[in-house]
Amino acid sequence: MANYGYPIDEDWTHEEITTVINFLNLVEEANENGVDKEAFLIGYKKFKAIVKSIGEEKRIGREFEAVSDYSIYRTVQKAKAATTKRFKM
Repeated sequence: MANYGYPIDEDWTHEEITTVINFLNLVEEANENGVDKEAFLIGYKKFKAIVKSIGEEKRIGREFEAVSDYSIYRTVQKAKAATTKRFKM
């Protein structure tokens, strides 16, 4: 996993920041090595508990993709469609 700045909101608590970063790490891992589908979708559910609006999710997704080249949207879609326990982009 590369070391780059994650898109975070200054109003989030430390716990919320940690949750968002953990999910973004799952997106990276799914794109680089593959991850457990269930763990990924649980991470996404926790992420969505913090990032409730579609607009905010899209903004974070654009910022994250700009620094990592990994799409949150495409990775989530792949996870939802995966028929195996593990998936890789």
